[in-house]
Order: sequence, then C-alpha cells, then structure tokens
Amino acid sequence: MARTVRSGILEKMIHARPLDAEAFKPFGRVISAGLQAGSEANQGTAVRFDFCTDLLSTRPEAKANLAVFRSTARTLPLDVVLLERHPCSTQVFIPMVVTRYLVCVAPTLPDGSPDVSKLQAFVCGPGQGVSYAPGTWHHPMVSLDTQAEFAMLAWEDGGPRDCEIQKLISPVSIT
Repeated sequence: MARTVRSGILEKMIHARPLDAEAFKPFGRVISAGLQAGSEANQGTAVRFDFCTDLLSTRPEAKANLAVFRSTARTLPLDVVLLERHPCSTQVFIPMVVTRYLVCVAPTLPDGSPDVSKLQAFVCGPGQGVSYAPGTWHHPMVSLDTQAEFAMLAWEDGGPRDCEIQKLISPVSIT
C-alpha cells in the first residue's frame, strides 16, 4: 500500500554526484572489484573479491529471488515522485549491461517514513553495483543514456513486506 509523504519543501532540487563507497555507506554497500583485497583465482587468470556485501533477510519463509530488470533509458533532470524500501531484506543490483545509472536514497525518520530532506543521488557507472541495506528508502532503478539490464537479488515471499512504497507530495528534481 502506498502512503504519501510530504517533502517539507514545495520543490527540492538535488545534484547527483558520482557513486562513492564512503558516501553510500549509510544506505548499504557499493559492489565493485578492487574495493577490498582480492585473492588469486582460476589458476591465476582472475582475482576474486569475496563477501562484497551482506545478503540479509529477517523472514525465514522468504526465498532468495534472483531477477533481471531491463530499465528504459531516462534523462536528467528527473522528478522523484515516490520512494520504496524492502524492510526485511537487502536488495542488490548488479549491472549486466549499462553505461550509467542513477541511485537515489534517503534515510528513515523515527516514524518509519523517508527523510526526503536528506535525499541523496548518485551516478553509477559500469562495474559498480549497489546493495541497499534492509529498510533503506530508494527510488526505483533509473538507467541513464541507454537501456540497461541489472541482476537483482532480494529475499521475497510474495507478501506486502517485500516492498513498501511511499509517494511524495512534492517532487524532488534530480539534476
């Protein structure tokens, strides 16, 4: 069920910045080769980076769902009119075919709603995936420049706690 949330400002504008692991840390993890030490693999033909993110679920009946999303290309500026969250599961997006994509995230207020006044936007490139921590408010995936495809992993049981959506009364423009 969607709820409407006031942004507190008639219209807000946010400039998207390049994805940075430290800046994204309050919302989850950036997934990319080289962010941590790796080890030799495949008889020396590869480097393996283990445990790049946590895969969490608070519901024992939920199953791991590996899905593929095909995202239609959009352009900036983009008006954010809703946010979603997965309160019981991490949600991981790994780009399969992508040039650039947009990630918008917001912290949670004590009442459980998104803190739109602290919304942040990041531009991600090839080789950068994201893992949203359980309960992180975020905008649905937005591909920039060209159509994109992502592998998505989340723990789901088909119930209403798989994904909660909140509409914003005032849009937030991302440039």
